[in-house]
Amino acid sequence: MPLSPPAEREDLHHRDLIMRGYRRKDGLFDIEGHLTDTKTYPFGNQDRGTIQPGEALHGMWLRLTVDEDLMIHGCEAVTDFSPYAICPGAAPNFAALAGIRIGPGFTRAVKERVGGTAGCTHLREMLGQMATVAFQTVYSVRARREKNDEEARRAARNRMIGTCYAYAPDSPVVLDRWGREPV
Repeated sequence: MPLSPPAEREDLHHRDLIMRGYRRKDGLFDIEGHLTDTKTYPFGNQDRGTIQPGEALHGMWLRLTVDEDLMIHGCEAVTDFSPYAICPGAAPNFAALAGIRIGPGFTRAVKERVGGTAGCTHLREMLGQMATVAFQTVYSVRARREKNDEEARRAARNRMIGTCYAYAPDSPVVLDRWGREPV
């Protein structure tokens, strides 16, 4: 169902965000994200001169390499387009995310390693969405493991309960999938 009809308005800014999850031949998974920001009008920029309509103001890439337990084995970032010439200098710092796990405390760990002046706001913002893509990418592998392992099944349930509307402890989704197991 689409949104309601909008008020009369002027198109000013576009952000395109593409994310993909891949299984590698070595058993790891690559999660890739690409962010592009454009404007619909020309504007001046101190480092790049005039940025034309449709020309990328931001053009950034991230690749997380994770295992099936969502441990980050590597992170690569690239900034192709930025408002300032200095911005691409933050990209190599994202390699510091290797060794952290996507799960509880992930956002805090990201801030500790690439927060503030150590990182880039746009690359950091992508990481939250990439974490969700990583979870969706490894889902089938984890689901097979959980199907035959009661401890893994309980851990999955505990990880999911209370994370959204559908996973409320008393929702029909939870009751159908797991029943009324103790947490």
